[in-house]
Amino acid sequence: MFEVFKVKRALPFMANARPWFALSLLAVVISVAAIAVRGLNLGIDFTGGTVIEVSYPDPIEVNTVRQKLVTVDLGDAIVQNFGTARDVLIRVPVKPGVTSAQLSETVLKALREREPRVEMKRVEFVGPQVGAELLYDGLLAVVVVTLGIMGYLAVRFEWKFSVGAIAATFHDVIIIFGLFAIFQWNFDLTALAAILAILGYSVNDTVVVFDRIRENFRKMRRGTVPEIIDDAITNTLSRTILTSGSTQLMVFAMLFFGGDILYYFALALTIGIIVGCYSSIFVASTVTMWLGLSREDFIRPEKKQQEAQV
Repeated sequence: MFEVFKVKRALPFMANARPWFALSLLAVVISVAAIAVRGLNLGIDFTGGTVIEVSYPDPIEVNTVRQKLVTVDLGDAIVQNFGTARDVLIRVPVKPGVTSAQLSETVLKALREREPRVEMKRVEFVGPQVGAELLYDGLLAVVVVTLGIMGYLAVRFEWKFSVGAIAATFHDVIIIFGLFAIFQWNFDLTALAAILAILGYSVNDTVVVFDRIRENFRKMRRGTVPEIIDDAITNTLSRTILTSGSTQLMVFAMLFFGGDILYYFALALTIGIIVGCYSSIFVASTVTMWLGLSREDFIRPEKKQQEAQV
């Protein structure tokens, strides 16, 4: 297999695990505090509101549209390009006493003061109750996926691996939520979809490391547990860099050229890829080692089978 670089000696990851794990624990505590104190800046998908799509005859800057909406007391609206530079998507939060039809008429009237040829393509209303259900279903999906991952790893590996992988998954998700809370980035359905994607991506990287650890316990007759884990991580490091790097190139394309619609989706993916690679080493493997992983966890079944044959 092609490798970015080859390391003759295993890198001492586990020898430096304590300070890195302490840093991870601090990041999780800060993230939980930010979520509890500031909360997520939920988008209209979750809070409810009116979605208006308009089309201009010529390309238009979204800042120009935003400035025009400020003049009609709609400065809190989210304005994004949708598909092309001529199509604009406007998301207006729920306004007490104002119907969706009235909002759309106000928006269209304000925009036509600058460009009479602007056309309204669609108007949709998302009720607060529907938004709350979407948020509940989305968070439920995160929980179900996490439990499914735990069950899969418990069957395929030792339970200690399962706990380590869940700790890493929890670490990744909490940090992404925490950063969205700290910086008050708009959290909508696309950001939630990115978190679900990161759950699978992070676990995939962790499983590769765990599989090599299990293989090393059966191949390496000498060496301490930290040395065996270090060797496994070092041998999979090239694969991790290639996989994560190529994936991140695609995500960067969405982040910088995908427009406002894909921005927070790509941003959440970027954070998840970076944090996921880190957690596979300094969270998942560290927790598994601290749970008392030993050679007997893998050799015992083989010994029992040999004794049964005799």
